[in-house]
Amino acid sequence: MTTERGSATIKDVAAAAGVGIATVSRVFSGTGAVSERTRERVLAAARELDYRPSALGRGLRLRRSGGIGLVVPDVTDPFCAGLIDGVLACARSLGEHLVLDAAHGDPAREAEIVDRLVEQRLAGVIALPAASGSGAGWRAAVRSGARVVFADRALPGLHEIPAVLADDRSGVRTLVEYLVGLGHRRIAFLGAAAPGAAAGVRERAFRDTLAELGVAADEDLIVSARPARDSAYAAAAGLLQRRTDVTAVLAAGHLLGEAAVLVARELDLRVPADVSIAMVDDVPWAELCDPPLTVVARPAYDIGYRACEMLLRDRPLRAARPVLLPTELVIRGSCGPPRSPRTASSRAAGR
Repeated sequence: MTTERGSATIKDVAAAAGVGIATVSRVFSGTGAVSERTRERVLAAARELDYRPSALGRGLRLRRSGGIGLVVPDVTDPFCAGLIDGVLACARSLGEHLVLDAAHGDPAREAEIVDRLVEQRLAGVIALPAASGSGAGWRAAVRSGARVVFADRALPGLHEIPAVLADDRSGVRTLVEYLVGLGHRRIAFLGAAAPGAAAGVRERAFRDTLAELGVAADEDLIVSARPARDSAYAAAAGLLQRRTDVTAVLAAGHLLGEAAVLVARELDLRVPADVSIAMVDDVPWAELCDPPLTVVARPAYDIGYRACEMLLRDRPLRAARPVLLPTELVIRGSCGPPRSPRTASSRAAGR
């Protein structure tokens, strides 16, 4: 084929892939049924020919402008960065561009962003929504006909919006079983004070797993913090200073895990000799700690990719149950068998 690179048409792609023009159109519009093998063949032909669908023409046919919106709390957060990367990879493979914005956990700001994205008549919106707030903005978006998929967090009462989540319950369960298996019985839980499905699932999994293993949950060892470094640090410091009998800390997120590590260092607590520390979320610094931190790794990239794929290809969107993606327990050096209860004199002797 002698088609000049960059000027290929949908007919050229169809011929190269050995399919009809209608099949190519279904692949790039995300409408209709196309087998995975055929879709990959069409996309490979499009890449080879450097074919780019006409966003203007497609928008006129579908009465939308093309592109997808993505709303996250913080673009600098390591988990959000991985999720964004997954959405970008999927959007590129399906010929869409991305409009990205950050709400910083503010429901009012999030509502403004959603209104603006809906007005742009995008193909849809993916969001890691603010944990607080009524969700009224999302309900209004869905009523207006916008396609919405939640990623990593589902809001209570918004069951009509499909979601792609990490299997946090299974991840926390596995981590608690590991700590109890090492001999820990006085395990502290550092959780999130903000309401939300993910925070609730992690704490419930912690409590349920202890009960199933015959370990009594000490309410004084279950503390919460706002999703901010100062609040996480205050919660960790209060816990470890107040309860010298704690042998292990399970942090429900990487900000809380960071706080636990910093407080342990400032209190001259040896990890894991004096206290074991583990957390939910694997972030780059976790492996660089001394010792490296045991974590529940959550698939940020896969969550973003699957949410984008669902948004662009599932017609109609199905919201019966959230899609759960597996987590993985990554065992490193920060956890070990419990030692005798900590005291000021024993810490001084250990230095």
